[in-house]
Amino acid sequence: MPEYIRKELARGDINNNIFTHTSKPYNNSYFKGIWRRFKRRLPSVERDITLYSFRHTGAIEIYKRTGSLSKLQKAMGHSSLKVSLTYLRGLEVEDLKEEDMLMV
Repeated sequence: MPEYIRKELARGDINNNIFTHTSKPYNNSYFKGIWRRFKRRLPSVERDITLYSFRHTGAIEIYKRTGSLSKLQKAMGHSSLKVSLTYLRGLEVEDLKEEDMLMV
């Protein structure tokens, strides 16, 4: 995470939500609604792209930059390498299986 973002996140009360600046978060569908409105205004965004798609993109970028499954697992908060490997399906990593990995 870039330092300038880290500084912004470090400000304020530790119990405050980073988007509302209060202890109360937006409702559960807040970002889903914003994303839906954005896609309506920008028809070039494919309809099947979801907010969750960005999580997969982020996972692939972490792996490409580090080449480390254990760093990917830690960054994504996965309990097992098996879960982390599912995020890399889009990469052409042939025959990569959980049993091929070092146990951490």
